[in-house]
Amino acid sequence: MYVGTQVTARDDDDFRVWAQLGLKHICADPPGDPASWTLDDIERHRDKVESFDLILDMIQLPLPSQPIEKASYPDILLAGPDRDHQIDAVCRMIENIAKAGIPAAKYNLNLIGIPRTEMERGRGGSLNEAWRWEKADPNAAPGLAGVLSEDENWERIDYFLERVVPVAESNRVRLACHPHDPYTPPGYKGVTRVLGTVEGLKKFVLMRENPYHGLNFCQGSIGEMLDNPHDEIDDIIRWFGSRDKIFNVHYRNIRGGKLSFMETFPDEGDMDMVRSLKVYKEVGYKYMIMPDHVPTISGRDPVGVAFGFCYGYIAALLEALDRGHL
Repeated sequence: MYVGTQVTARDDDDFRVWAQLGLKHICADPPGDPASWTLDDIERHRDKVESFDLILDMIQLPLPSQPIEKASYPDILLAGPDRDHQIDAVCRMIENIAKAGIPAAKYNLNLIGIPRTEMERGRGGSLNEAWRWEKADPNAAPGLAGVLSEDENWERIDYFLERVVPVAESNRVRLACHPHDPYTPPGYKGVTRVLGTVEGLKKFVLMRENPYHGLNFCQGSIGEMLDNPHDEIDDIIRWFGSRDKIFNVHYRNIRGGKLSFMETFPDEGDMDMVRSLKVYKEVGYKYMIMPDHVPTISGRDPVGVAFGFCYGYIAALLEALDRGHL
């Protein structure tokens, strides 16, 4: 396993900085609307990334973490009239990703986005994302998806997997699905988020089971599903990792747990991230370990500095682990 990033490069200097920091593997998308990417666009983007001596490990399918109202292919999850055409477009993109020599793609199956309540103060006065159920509106109106039962949600996911997973297998592209972030009570905004629980994620990876069907394992999001993330997370890593269902790791920590948490830097939350890193090694995980959301900090380049801290923290831990010092 090795440090990676999914931060959008603001300009070419970001690619140079990553290379200078020793960060070699990245998840980065071509410019423009994802639904419009052609093979030429993907290959041109790969060539640009490689020109900085970086490796394009993964890109995002046009199935984002945003609410379904902003999705390029909404009918996939809405079971709309254009569903089959949109699934075919995803399959063609998987084929193009394979032709470009990119081994993996991440994606989301998200209807209501990433709900959060107001930001809260963290270490040194940083501003951190948070989710407090007591501050949310439990009667928030449904969005474009309307009221959707758990069974119908699973049926739509299965319809998608049935058509897409064989294409991923035949093209040897690992599909890494992100959990629903955060857990929300059944029926919130009209939807029961079936990928917002550990049992739901287990069911998901066993549906249309295949070596190329797995998770973008967001440790922060999974911690948000748990009553006691500190004590529970390692056995969850073992369950998915021992079955080779972890294709990418979002190395994010939180303080709190189910329905009440604040995001933190990886070194200061409730989960023991050093211990978790040992578990990833124990189960044979072999892909990127990347920072995910980071607190908003002060300074002239708060995003760059915050992620730079996380890169260095992860790289130092991986080096210590390889040398047997952890």
